[in-house]
Formats: sequence, structure tokens, C-alpha cells
Amino acid sequence: MAELATIARPYAEALFKAATSGAGVDLGSTAAWVDELAAIAANPQMRQLADNPKVTAEQVFTVFTGVARSALPDTAKNFLRTVIDNGRVNALPEVATQFRALVNRRNGSSDAVVHSAFPMDGAALASVSEALEKRFGRKLNLSVQVDESLIGGIRVVVGDEVLDTSVKARLEQMKAALVA
Repeated sequence: MAELATIARPYAEALFKAATSGAGVDLGSTAAWVDELAAIAANPQMRQLADNPKVTAEQVFTVFTGVARSALPDTAKNFLRTVIDNGRVNALPEVATQFRALVNRRNGSSDAVVHSAFPMDGAALASVSEALEKRFGRKLNLSVQVDESLIGGIRVVVGDEVLDTSVKARLEQMKAALVA
């Protein structure tokens, strides 16, 4: 969706600039509330509410702040009001994605999703994190998703790079070799 990315870019850049120009601003906490607003905006019922011409911007704002898990800081409220007033609630998930990319670029890191057949404890995740950071040559912000279809092993997605050491991938490779 190139159009949505184009719409979201100025919002993400302005938010990043505001977050990095202030004294004592924590990019991590800003990213957290942006992600939360994006998750709320991704809800089909919220989008339907925001797109309803009979619903005022103030009502949409009230629902957003009521659904948020914690009290939003003033910066978040001002940002949210701007997005709602401009009719760009549907762009919030893309704004969050682009904001996270700007933060990662500044920190020299990347987001990575580790798909595992089983839940991973802290020690295993730390070990995997260390190995993956060496493999990819940068700091990684890991999140884990359990995918029982992998049977065993892990599958790691870092941007457009994929490292698949799962049993399922090995079985697919064997199947392809047998068929060829």
C-alpha cells in the first residue's frame, strides 16, 4: 500500500523529530504508545467508528483514550488529536511501522521475530539473541511467536531476511530433493 505509506511518512517523521528534539525524551516509551495507538486503530470496529460521519472527532478521541491500557502523555494526546482531525486514523498502523524504522535506524538495530515451535525461556532467548546478533551484524529487538507447525527449531525474520532452521524447513528441502 504505497499510498498509505506516503500518507504515514510525514506523521512518523514529525513525531520522530518531536521525540528526539525534546530534553529527556524516551524513544522507547514513545514507540510503545505509538504501537498501542496503532493496535487500537487496526481494530475494524474502531475504523468503522472513525469513518462514521455522524461521530465527532472528540468522540473518536474519547474512545481511543478510553481503550488505551494506560494514561497517554500529552504528546500522545496531541498527536492523536492531529491524526483524528485530519481523518488519518487508518494510517496509524503504518505510522507506527515507519516510526519504529526511524528509531531502529538511529539505534543501529532491527526488529526481529523469532518463530519457535515451543515457548522460549529467558536464558534460551538470550542465547539465541547473541547468536543472531553475530549472524546479522547488528543489535536485534526480538519478539517470539510460537508456531507449532515448525515441529522443532526456529525461523527468524529480520526485515526481508529469513533464517529458517526449523524441522519443517528441512523436511521441505528433503521433499524437494526427492522430487527433483
